[in-house]
Amino acid sequence: MVFLLLTVLLLWAFYTVVIYYYNRSWHAMPDYQPESIIIPNIRFSVIIPARNEERNIGRLLESLSNQTYPEGLFEIIVVDDHSTDATAEVVRQFEKVKLIQLTDSGINSYKKKAIERGIAAAQNEWIVCTDADCMAGPEWLQTFALFIADNDPVFIAAPVAFSLPASSGEGLVRKDSFGGVRFIFQALDFLTLQGITAASVHTKKHNMCNGANLAYKRDVFYEVDGFKGIDNIASGDDMLLMYKIWKQYPYRIAYLKSKEVIVETEAAPTWKAFINQRIRWASKAKSYDDKRIFAVLLLVYLFNFSFLVLLVASFFNTGYLYALMSFWILKTAVEYPFVSSVSKFFNLQHLMKYFFFFQPLHVAYTILAGFLGSFGKYEWKGRRVK
Repeated sequence: MVFLLLTVLLLWAFYTVVIYYYNRSWHAMPDYQPESIIIPNIRFSVIIPARNEERNIGRLLESLSNQTYPEGLFEIIVVDDHSTDATAEVVRQFEKVKLIQLTDSGINSYKKKAIERGIAAAQNEWIVCTDADCMAGPEWLQTFALFIADNDPVFIAAPVAFSLPASSGEGLVRKDSFGGVRFIFQALDFLTLQGITAASVHTKKHNMCNGANLAYKRDVFYEVDGFKGIDNIASGDDMLLMYKIWKQYPYRIAYLKSKEVIVETEAAPTWKAFINQRIRWASKAKSYDDKRIFAVLLLVYLFNFSFLVLLVASFFNTGYLYALMSFWILKTAVEYPFVSSVSKFFNLQHLMKYFFFFQPLHVAYTILAGFLGSFGKYEWKGRRVK
């Protein structure tokens, strides 16, 4: 019993140090304030891969048509990935949007191929990627442009927030619509990921980003041979590419901490969809060449796995049950200040009252998604992926 408890305590100690570091880094990073109000002459190509998104794509394109950035400085390219619904028909209603229909088949990463085709057709120097189920605020591109002019990056990661699925009819969570247990849990979990992303990129300790909101220079994409070498991996159009670019430009990777560039993406509408999403994200972990992030992921997994070990052990010795409850409280105490700070940036602090109660579910899904991401299969966009 003593050996097991000491092992868990050691994992908790390492985990505490890591979370403390992320928390300190998050607080050290100021919200971006432009140095000038003069709009720079930076041209963007917004690339949107889409598969069976007839319900969402119109809302995204409408939000892009309402940008404050000059219309002549950006183009919008939608790449339809073999949709079997009316996605293409919806896109054609927007006259200024370029539609490309993917014809490739028998590949393992259709999203990377779609982005690749979009970049090949792009006319501008900067690529901005988002997903078809997202919405962008009116100052999205303008803030990107000002940040680029002030900082001269080659790759920018930017914040993403969850909104309720459009079919729920309850509006955006930022307007205090909760959407039930499933949504609250996803939102809290995603806040942690967003905080770690910002802190890690800002301090240049390791690379994280989300494909729903990122930008990079088109010529740099080709300089690192695009997705070559990672094109056989179904996921990773964001972080694996980011790492390739980081190896060439380690000091020109940036995080844009600004509420004006927050992109809202839909939370998974079902538990099955959520687990599939997280398995897909976890599946690229074994492909990371960046050993720094792999070490962090391994620590997080082992720490969460220790809760399962304590639970099983409690069936044989009730003393472990008390230890399990104690570490549940300790885990919450360590994470709460960090996630609470991130929640304020996203205007989601009203969800923090649920944080303690969702810890067991968070531990369970972390163990499950981590295991299945390495050894299992998942379904994404109607496709079964290894």
